[in-house]
Amino acid sequence: MTDMISSLSYAASGMRAQADRLRHISENISNVDTPGYQRKLVSFHENIDSGTVETGRVQLDRSPLDKVYDPGNPLADETGHYDGSNVDLVVEIADAREAQRSYEANLKIFDQARDMTKGLYDLLRR
Repeated sequence: MTDMISSLSYAASGMRAQADRLRHISENISNVDTPGYQRKLVSFHENIDSGTVETGRVQLDRSPLDKVYDPGNPLADETGHYDGSNVDLVVEIADAREAQRSYEANLKIFDQARDMTKGLYDLLRR
């Protein structure tokens, strides 16, 4: 019985972690054209005590920023370049799809565990 209830907790923690990941991916996508913006990366780790998944600290992607040539931009240096962002839209969309599918998988596990628990309670009531 406790295993089924624990599986609800595990699945819920996975959904929370993927929702947090999607939030940061959305921030990255919305700042793709923001000068000097560094992509945010989210890491996951297991909570040793509960066995659930948690998000770690948000880290900034240290890859080099794109150099954008726009001599009319007030941020441009003497060569006409300024630092763009290091967000790759294709990578962000792929990460968003992966996070969405992981969220959906956790949701299916949650639903199945909930249905099994409900069925067990119904059997015990008879």
